[in-house]
Amino acid sequence: MKQLTLSFLIVLSFLSRPLQADEGMWIPLFLEKYNYADMQAKGLRLSAEEIFSLNQTSLKDAIVIFGRGCTGELISGEGLLLTNHHCGYGQIQSHSSLENDYLTNGFWAMSRDEELVNPGLTATFLVSMKDVTSEVLEGVTPEMTEKERQDKVKENSDKLIEEATNDTHYSAVVKPFFYGNQYFLFVNEVFKDVRLVGAPPSAIGKFGGDTDNWMWPRHTGDFSLFRIYAAPDGTPAEYAPENVPYRPKTFLPISLKGVEKGDFTMVYGYPGTTQEYLPSYAVEQIMYQSNPHKIAIREAILDVMKESMDADPAVRIQYASKSASVANAWKKWIGENRGLRKLDAIEKKKAYETEWLNWLVADRDRRENYSRILLDFQKNYEKLAPYQLAMDYFMEAGYSMELVKSARIIAPLLNLKEDVSDEEVAQTVERIRASYQNFFKDYHQPTDKKIFRKVFLDIYSENVPAEFLPSIFTTINDDFKGDFDAYTDELYQESILVNEEDLYRFLDKFKASKKKRLAKDMGMEVYQSLMELYLTKIRNVQGTIRQSNDSIMRHYMALQLAMEPDRIFYPDANFTLRITYGQVDDYVPRDGVFYEHVTTLDGIMQKDNPDIYDYRVPQALKDLYESKDFGPYAVNGTVPVCFTASNHTTGGNSGSPVLNADGHLIGINFDRNWEGTMSDIMYDPDQCRNISLDMRYLLFIVDKFAGAGHLLDEMTIIR
Repeated sequence: MKQLTLSFLIVLSFLSRPLQADEGMWIPLFLEKYNYADMQAKGLRLSAEEIFSLNQTSLKDAIVIFGRGCTGELISGEGLLLTNHHCGYGQIQSHSSLENDYLTNGFWAMSRDEELVNPGLTATFLVSMKDVTSEVLEGVTPEMTEKERQDKVKENSDKLIEEATNDTHYSAVVKPFFYGNQYFLFVNEVFKDVRLVGAPPSAIGKFGGDTDNWMWPRHTGDFSLFRIYAAPDGTPAEYAPENVPYRPKTFLPISLKGVEKGDFTMVYGYPGTTQEYLPSYAVEQIMYQSNPHKIAIREAILDVMKESMDADPAVRIQYASKSASVANAWKKWIGENRGLRKLDAIEKKKAYETEWLNWLVADRDRRENYSRILLDFQKNYEKLAPYQLAMDYFMEAGYSMELVKSARIIAPLLNLKEDVSDEEVAQTVERIRASYQNFFKDYHQPTDKKIFRKVFLDIYSENVPAEFLPSIFTTINDDFKGDFDAYTDELYQESILVNEEDLYRFLDKFKASKKKRLAKDMGMEVYQSLMELYLTKIRNVQGTIRQSNDSIMRHYMALQLAMEPDRIFYPDANFTLRITYGQVDDYVPRDGVFYEHVTTLDGIMQKDNPDIYDYRVPQALKDLYESKDFGPYAVNGTVPVCFTASNHTTGGNSGSPVLNADGHLIGINFDRNWEGTMSDIMYDPDQCRNISLDMRYLLFIVDKFAGAGHLLDEMTIIR
């Protein structure tokens, strides 16, 4: 297939026309050139330089990547960081026990000495970003295979990263945009000492639980507070007692003015992944194959977890974060499919493809070089289907099982050479032992055993063709006469991978010569059969097809740009800093139903139900409500809790600041409405809404509920 020239692509990447509704995740580097006028028309009162600048302090300097998948923002000059409760959930859970149940009771550090250390947690600031398309594609030729092209792109990218970080403490990454038609270099500063400062009880921070997840109206106080620490000279450092609170270049002032329908809103953060430009064949595979199977697998896992958690408070703590993680994507996929069907997404994609094809064949050069693009897509997705099914079950029903996770922890021992030194063995064993401490702290064997029996054995074997089943099923048929119960009982009785005392005894006495014993462990045999399946039957074929699709998609994307030269195309989200903007707005999800754009403390009290865990309102919050002790956070005799707006968001935007026209913090983004979860693939301005926590409710909880007013003293609050 003929390559489109680089100059052709760059010219087409950003040409202007009026923007459509509030769709789009925009690169802040180009804000002034392509979005600023529209933002002003919607009410923005800041300059483009105040929002994003590489040469002076701007709002970007208050925004961070929190951990590995969320956004956070600085809200004080002393390193105080705000993100979602669900983003900090793993850290809150890791510090929780039956004696100190911070999930149930909340946690508030009343002094700096009480702030809790979180090994491995990071906060990442963007230092600079730069278009490096020409440098990355230097030496790339039309004659190259896709692999040769990828190798050259990686070689050039690695060189750019080395040049950008040499003799600095910075890190860097090169990210592709528009499916490899454009590349940017991002230089980052990563802080490694991030401590837990405060979190409301789950009855506030996770109010509504999985029942309300992805839903509106919401009444969830989804926030947690951390603090970034640095070395005394202000540079990033691992935890040390002598570290000091980080002094940021800037932080976000908080507004008590609140929101009204039609107000300008801007979300500034790190959206994870979208796929807005997929062909119809890909959307069809997602809707009718991949999503339904993954939904069914996760539903079965959740059923087992819920039964165990309801029966035992200790298991509830152990599996709270795991259950929330499983449920999040499960419910999202359900809503995504509903939204795509409602939009008639596949037919709309096909109609666009017909229009595109008519445009393509009207030109001889385009017709000769690119007319097979849609046919090649169709062929590839048909070929991909069984391998994608096998991959979905490998990941969802196999690789994610806790038994298999345990095997993954200890697997490095199998890679040790026979002549390895005693010192290297000891170091490897110690790393593995440390990982197992976290694993077994939150492990409940009866729950894992039930999930393995129901999901790995039953659901996997019932839905995947025999050729894509792990070989362990042959062992079960041969040695256990196909008796899943007998096999499961013996597996969980005999495998050291799920028996803590046996595993530690094995590690205490481990020598490289004992690798064969480990390889014959029943749990390790399950893991090895999965990996054999993936490596011999799935990876190579699926990888080849995907590599072909990547090449086709790069050309398809470039030709979409060419067909609509007056359109501003925004690149798909790829966990790089973006700005989305819109307005506070209500919506009508279906006939006869209308949703207001705000919720209040009144709604929390109306949902109160002591018999349902997700809706047990803390007594202290009830007391504040009865006494009307709302402080300066009240509006019309109650406290605003959440609001909806038309900002285009996705995963990764969790924890992102929601800013008003003056750049003041009015909310913290934490979710989307269920009717709008298809926005990762197709955006609907009438249905897609982001859901945010109102800062007035956050301040009310910190001040009145938690009695942590000293934290407010750090903030700049605009009344």
